[in-house]
Amino acid sequence: MKISFRPNCLQYPTLLFVLSIPFISCKKEAVADATSPSAIPASATASAATVLATNVYSSWTVNWNNYAAGVYSTTAATTDFGNASGWVDKRAWISAGTLRVTLLPKALSDSCGILANIDIADGSEYEVDYDVRFHSLFDWSRGGKLGFGFLVGDGNTGGVPGWDGSGGSMRLIWYQTTQGRVYFQPYLYYKDQPGQYGDDFGATYPATGSLSKGKWYHVHMYIRSNTGSDTNGRALITINGTTLLNTAIRWTTNDSERLVQNMCFHTFRGGGTADWESSTMGYIYYDNLIVKRLNQ
Repeated sequence: MKISFRPNCLQYPTLLFVLSIPFISCKKEAVADATSPSAIPASATASAATVLATNVYSSWTVNWNNYAAGVYSTTAATTDFGNASGWVDKRAWISAGTLRVTLLPKALSDSCGILANIDIADGSEYEVDYDVRFHSLFDWSRGGKLGFGFLVGDGNTGGVPGWDGSGGSMRLIWYQTTQGRVYFQPYLYYKDQPGQYGDDFGATYPATGSLSKGKWYHVHMYIRSNTGSDTNGRALITINGTTLLNTAIRWTTNDSERLVQNMCFHTFRGGGTADWESSTMGYIYYDNLIVKRLNQ
């Protein structure tokens, strides 16, 4: 999120105008952040209500237990997450207290699932936890992006590398090899990435063997911005308590674009070629989302 300012100027009374040189006293008010609406008590002050109206949160939790089965609409998503763009109502469903995302057959990217970005309060350190599982009949195909992640500065993704030093991203993918092994990998865009597309660092979870359909996996991600041109940022991902990635990183070199400004919720097949597609409908489930800003 790029914090914008607007002037709030109050002209001094006429008496002061007469007795001295006329002037205007101005102050700038930053758009504030907040926790999610469910965390704000009914007795919230008027200023807190104004903060809520911005729909930009820094920390929140969602577990979907209180939702009835049915469409998880854009309205519901923006209530829970804050300002979310790219939501697709017909591909989001509440199923037994979890969020289920539908992946359409013979489709990739935004034609397949959901590519939503969530405006969050700018911060230099964030963490997110969530649970994810694949339906028991899920077709792995070649793979895809999934889950919640972070966007730094310009939030580079989609084959636009972060080489200009103004943006990056931290996401998770699932991938199936030609030998049939299926695993999670990190997928990062950043200043020093070695190729055009996201860097997986050669890391896999599990280290041997494959992911299981119908099994819940707990994902933890931690991100810290670097400063200036230093490689003092951090990217940490654990799955079920096992470290997938833990590395120092230089996300950006443009210090004005160093902060985490958005979260992403990207769940889709792809890749950009037909071998990433599936001939069947697929379902991925999410639960127990916890987002925390640790440092501004």
